[in-house]
Amino acid sequence: MAGIYEFRRYGKAALLITAAVMVALFLYISNGLVRDLSKQERDRMEIWADATKQIINLGSAEEPSAVDLDFLLGIIERNTTIPVLLTDDDGNILQYRNLDLPDKEEDGLLGEMSETNRLFLQNKLAELSSTPNVIHIVIAPQTMQHLYYEDSTLLKRLSYYPYVQLLVMLAFIAVVYFAVLSTKKAEQNKVWVGLSKETAHQLGTPISSLMAWMELLPEMGVDKETVAEMNKDVSRLSMIASRFSKIGSRPVMAVCDLNTTVANAAAYMSSRISPRISLSVSLGEGRMEVSACAPLFEWVMENLIKNAVDAIGDSGSIKVETHIEERLAVLEVTDSGKGIARKNFKTVFNPGFTTKSRGWGLGLTLAKRIIEQYHGGLIFVKDSVVGSGSTFRIELPLV
Repeated sequence: MAGIYEFRRYGKAALLITAAVMVALFLYISNGLVRDLSKQERDRMEIWADATKQIINLGSAEEPSAVDLDFLLGIIERNTTIPVLLTDDDGNILQYRNLDLPDKEEDGLLGEMSETNRLFLQNKLAELSSTPNVIHIVIAPQTMQHLYYEDSTLLKRLSYYPYVQLLVMLAFIAVVYFAVLSTKKAEQNKVWVGLSKETAHQLGTPISSLMAWMELLPEMGVDKETVAEMNKDVSRLSMIASRFSKIGSRPVMAVCDLNTTVANAAAYMSSRISPRISLSVSLGEGRMEVSACAPLFEWVMENLIKNAVDAIGDSGSIKVETHIEERLAVLEVTDSGKGIARKNFKTVFNPGFTTKSRGWGLGLTLAKRIIEQYHGGLIFVKDSVVGSGSTFRIELPLV
């Protein structure tokens, strides 16, 4: 089962890499379009600058051609999208066009202008002077004018468009991901509830029958000690069925002492593990009152100790400790087993994850569900070193 989660991990990595490559390709193509449009706008501004130079030269001619003048003015007038500023060598603004002035005035030559608009144009000139969007027009050997232009609204929108589309795409992927995750979680919950209820139901009939037989055994001459031990096992089966029935519904929570619950679970498990594995319990001082369902919490303890026993193998040690940290009741189970790789610290709680050849991989999943969904606490791998052992930690709020 561990191989399935390895495959899922590599599959997610491959998906992320593919998505990153596609996004990079998309941005590259979009940026290429922006560069092409930017080049086209500069070419248009160079034509505009050349037309301006020709108009000035025609103005100094003795008999300017009306046809040429109309053609050149047409070039100037056809620019209705690109904001431009024309200045002389001293930085004086000679002409402006397509600029959204604060006080609405027509584009054209500077004339009577409000101080607000004059200041706006000076600020715009200072802004454009720091960009490469400038064309120098040589009017005469000692005379030059300078054409500053700003990217058109279309070019600005196009430059923002890839990033806006990227954000929309990421938002869409996030919504789909969480929708699928929620659906999957809901399906898992239905499976858990159905499995738990069905297991409790199936166990109920034979347990009831066993209880009836237990009442008849003393009359059949079976010694009392044997009957007492069998009663313990039947009671245990009844408690297991009760645990499964509680998984399918909200269990009844009550204030209890965590130390007492831990001690009871550890005492039960100590007689059911190999004598070559030592189980030590170190309880914190005083009462640790938490809101809990004792049967379910003992189930969590049993699962943690069983997993520790499986990790240890033939011989080793298990240490169970409780203490208080900042209004939290803390339980730690440490074993000297084979340890867990850091990459699997979270994966070990997934349904079906197991390193055992005959394991179902449900024990830690149940433990996580019981602690986090029913008790409002946390369970996680605090520390683990491959070949040296692991420490599982449970945190519950004190009442």
